[in-house]
Amino acid sequence: MAVNLAAMHRQTCRRLGDRPCLRHKAEGTYRDLSWAAAREQADRVAAGLLAFGIAPGDRIGMLSPNRHEWILADQAILSIGAVNVPMHAPLVPPQVVYQLRHSDARAVFVSDQAQADKVLDRLDEVPDLELMISFDPVVAGGRLRTIGWSELAATGSAAGEAGTRAVLELEAKVTGQDLATIMYTSGTTGRPKGVMLTHSNLLSNAEACLHESLVREGDTLLSWLPYSHIYARLCDLYLTAMVGVTVALAESVDTVVQNLAEIQPSWMTSVPRLYEKLWSAVESLPSQERAARLRAILGPNLKMLSSGGAALPRHVGEGFRDAGILVLQGYGLTETSPVIASNRPSSNRVGTVGPALPDIEIRIAPDGEILTRGPHVMKGYWKDPEATSATIVDGWLHTGDVGMLEDDGHLIITDRKKDLIITSGGKNIAPTEVERILVSDPYIDQAVAYGDGRNFLSALITPDLDLLRAAADKSGWDLCESDGFLSDPQVLGFFEQRVAAVMEQLSSPERVKRFLLLARPFELESGEVTATLKVRRRHLIAKYEDRLAALYLNDG
Repeated sequence: MAVNLAAMHRQTCRRLGDRPCLRHKAEGTYRDLSWAAAREQADRVAAGLLAFGIAPGDRIGMLSPNRHEWILADQAILSIGAVNVPMHAPLVPPQVVYQLRHSDARAVFVSDQAQADKVLDRLDEVPDLELMISFDPVVAGGRLRTIGWSELAATGSAAGEAGTRAVLELEAKVTGQDLATIMYTSGTTGRPKGVMLTHSNLLSNAEACLHESLVREGDTLLSWLPYSHIYARLCDLYLTAMVGVTVALAESVDTVVQNLAEIQPSWMTSVPRLYEKLWSAVESLPSQERAARLRAILGPNLKMLSSGGAALPRHVGEGFRDAGILVLQGYGLTETSPVIASNRPSSNRVGTVGPALPDIEIRIAPDGEILTRGPHVMKGYWKDPEATSATIVDGWLHTGDVGMLEDDGHLIITDRKKDLIITSGGKNIAPTEVERILVSDPYIDQAVAYGDGRNFLSALITPDLDLLRAAADKSGWDLCESDGFLSDPQVLGFFEQRVAAVMEQLSSPERVKRFLLLARPFELESGEVTATLKVRRRHLIAKYEDRLAALYLNDG
């Protein structure tokens, strides 16, 4: 195995040469970039960074949605021993500035003017920042030196053989223990923490993920999850480079189905939210027609789907399985590079996240918390030794998740340790299980359970608006709103019946007795879901707690 990520990428580029490495859309047409051309461009950018004074160990911010330039810039940063600090594109200026300042970033890549302005408007708060590189042209001012992507590459080209030699010399000095990236957690409580991942962390995890994998050289991956998220970073960028898989970039989350038809990939990584949407679109069809429709959407070349980042609802996993489509659910954290466990083609068990990957240990603490140890465990939290010591104890990383191991090693996640709801009657309830059962109803799209310290559970629910509109048209209901919530008594009565029906699966203390019915899905823009569309339970509860608390006013 190569000693660092850049050397690994370079080996594959030399081996595959003119074969397609990246496929991206430009002016409505997909264009290919070969492995050789990708490496050449990354080296030019790396030489350009050196010419502008970037040195090994420097932190470089990355503020952009997925683009092929993102991938090339990442390889350039890794080649010179610098550290990529990716930020979610939807972040607001204070969040961006915090991560740049906390990481002591000297430079930042931005995609366009909108992202550049998040930095330019608050330059006085990032005194260490010296350089901005923009993929698209931007208008800038102030003290920050701002250059375009093409200018950076041209500067690297002008350095000639000496520039290339300097890049190769630095790349050869990068060890597995050197930092590759600092990735900030979502920060649902308090300030986000910078997770330090080394080259060895990521290389070992990519290699472990290949165990029993169906992925082969020459396959094509449709890539849409943000690279600012470790799941996509590891699987879509580094695992693919290790094997020699062509990465085809989706245009956006809204065009994934269209891009599936255009690319016809052999593999796709995703969060459960997309699979839920696909299942919802076919669930009402007869079983044979349902399977045919799913295969038509996913394309004839598909070998498998990967699911991570959140729990895959059991009914969705079973539905895909019964349709003959392989969905492998895994589990991990940013702090674990990220994959700890994953199902395999030879032993795919719906409802579990599979056994531990090779060379990774899992054990369950007396209080049910999942602990893990191995080469995937982070180096620590950037500038936060206390948080590091609290999270990694005697080599074991405390995940904060609660689960159980089956006799054959398959891991079942039951909940986040700190998300457990304890009712006023002392009942410990896993909200994710309640939410899983709620969203198994086709009319319920998303759900967040609430009730810590209360005498019963309530929930914040979003409906499947397409199904609800059809039912409303047929029944003559009025989808009227009040402060963003659906308020028509007939609609609420309809959902009361549906909630009561699915809650029959749970004991009385675990059942949702009352709910709020939001008139729209949870939104990325307002922070209600993460960049990978995972529901941010604490944020939503804090946002709507007054309304949720009002559900209990007549209950003492």
